[in-house]
Amino acid sequence: MSDQKPIRTLLCFNNHAAFFSLPFDQIGPVWKATQELMFKIDQMEGVEIVGTFDDDQTFVGASVGFPYTWYIMADFPTREDVMAACNLLRTIVVGEGNDRLWKYMTVEARMGRALEIPQL
Repeated sequence: MSDQKPIRTLLCFNNHAAFFSLPFDQIGPVWKATQELMFKIDQMEGVEIVGTFDDDQTFVGASVGFPYTWYIMADFPTREDVMAACNLLRTIVVGEGNDRLWKYMTVEARMGRALEIPQL
């Protein structure tokens, strides 16, 4: 049995214009769906969230590509687990309607390895 190292992954999320065009009193279901997304990633077997980052205080509005709106950095056991986390945008239902979370945001996964800082 091999000691497979975890895959350090940066999940980069963009909020679409569809989110920002919602009337203010209708964003609650999207936020609940986003919380479900974060919870499900956190609860995935073997996944360890290293950190999160949201620059919503200094970046306002929709984003397309870099810079992204918010991030989760996590260690995943396998590439398939990373794919499953990304797929949550296709499966999480927003509110009582028929919309999925991917109507309101995208995700891009950047996978690599943890960079060890040398102790000089």
